Amino acid sequence: MSEDLYQQAIVALARDRSRAGTLEHAEASVLRENPLCGDRVSLTGRFASDGTLSEIRHKTRGCLLCEAGAALVAANAQGLDAARAEQKGTEIRAYLAGGSNEAPWHSAAAFAPVREKKSRHDCVILAFDALAGLFHTRP
Repeated sequence: MSEDLYQQAIVALARDRSRAGTLEHAEASVLRENPLCGDRVSLTGRFASDGTLSEIRHKTRGCLLCEAGAALVAANAQGLDAARAEQKGTEIRAYLAGGSNEAPWHSAAAFAPVREKKSRHDCVILAFDALAGLFHTRP
C-alpha cells in the first residue's frame, strides 16, 4: 500500500464520527491526556452483564493520528473484556514498534507509516490506553 493510500486511510478513520460524543447514562468514563502535545481522549462506556463492553463513545481533541486512533478503538472495542482490551494495547505497541506485523484490527494497518516515526506512536496509543482504563473505572 502506498504512503498516499495509508494517509487516506488515516484521514478516513479520523473523520469517522459514528461513535463520537458521549453516552448518556454511561457506566464508566475515562480521560487520558498526553501532556507533551495536548492530545486528549475521553471514553464513555456501558457494559454487558458478563463484563464485556457493550457500547462506547469517544470525545477526542488532538492531532489526526490521535483522532484516528480513538475512532478505531471506538469502532472495534464492543464485545471486548478487560483482558482483551489490555491485549489490544499490547498489540498496537508491538505493531508500531515493528515487533509484529499483525495489527490489532485489520483497519489498524493504516498506521503502518507511523511505525517509522517513534515520536508519533503515543498519538495512536493514547486511545488504547484510555480503553484499558475504561474497564478500571466501571462500578
